[in-house]
Amino acid sequence: MSHRPGYYTLRFMLVGAVFAASWTGFVLIGDTWIQMLMAVFMAIVSAQVALLGHDLAHRQVFRGRAATERAGWFTGNLANGMGYGWWTEKHNRHHANPNHEELDPDVSPGLFVWTERQGRAAQGVSRFFIKYEAQLFFPALLFEGFNLNWSGIRSVLTPGLRNRGVEAVLLAAHLAAYLTAVFLVLSPGKAIAFILVHKAVWGVYMGSVFAPNHKGMPTLTGDTELDYLRKQVLTSRNVKGGWFTNFALGGLNYQIEHHLFPGMPSVHLGRAQPIVRDFCAEKGIPYRETGLIQSWREALAQLHRNGEHLRHPPQGRATSSAG
Repeated sequence: MSHRPGYYTLRFMLVGAVFAASWTGFVLIGDTWIQMLMAVFMAIVSAQVALLGHDLAHRQVFRGRAATERAGWFTGNLANGMGYGWWTEKHNRHHANPNHEELDPDVSPGLFVWTERQGRAAQGVSRFFIKYEAQLFFPALLFEGFNLNWSGIRSVLTPGLRNRGVEAVLLAAHLAAYLTAVFLVLSPGKAIAFILVHKAVWGVYMGSVFAPNHKGMPTLTGDTELDYLRKQVLTSRNVKGGWFTNFALGGLNYQIEHHLFPGMPSVHLGRAQPIVRDFCAEKGIPYRETGLIQSWREALAQLHRNGEHLRHPPQGRATSSAG
């Protein structure tokens, strides 16, 4: 549980250097379609910046609130155009009640639903998307980057957000700097293509990091008698892999340990895993761990089940009358 200032100093320096170098390279490369490859690379960098913001939100980096917020505004609002305050509040509600259909905002029904119960209650145009949501899930993630940016803007337009003014200024600064740089360096057509590629890849990356953690795992409703340990473990899924998986998922592949100890530095979660796994085995608590592809397969299988009643509606009984 000890803080790791040296580790996070190095990680911030490396990610920050790559972030600055990518934008420098973008300017130097100039007006060419090769910039679409740069857009893909910069989307990966943006995701790594966002993962640092995640660790900040859990006080894994700094002990104090003021330092945490200032760094969070940089990684979220200024660097990525994503509202740090809005995301932190939403994410904290998720951690308090993971996969709870009424309390976890990450499983609230919308265009998609996350359980069969939500699917049967859906009305209107969303029924079409629910019918094919397993097939549409990854294509929909192409728009998640834009959704994250818009959610940040919407949060500062609505009263109630703490530090609303600061966050609004930083979001405006990001938007102005981002659009100015892209449209100054690239022709209008290439600039629009660059933005689309950058935001689409960023959205797919972010969705691919967070979806395997809980989607397809048991959900909760109403009052639950589960204790903290079982509530966190039974609704979470770990993703197996080596150093590359740890890097790509920012340590969130140890989702069970992260949910049990959200303040634990992400670099320590792998060390905590055997302790948690053995304790769960001793207590007879299911501990779910799969490979990355299997985690996506399980999540998509749940989405497929949610629309089963729409793809294959029960046949009504034929009635007839004689006269």
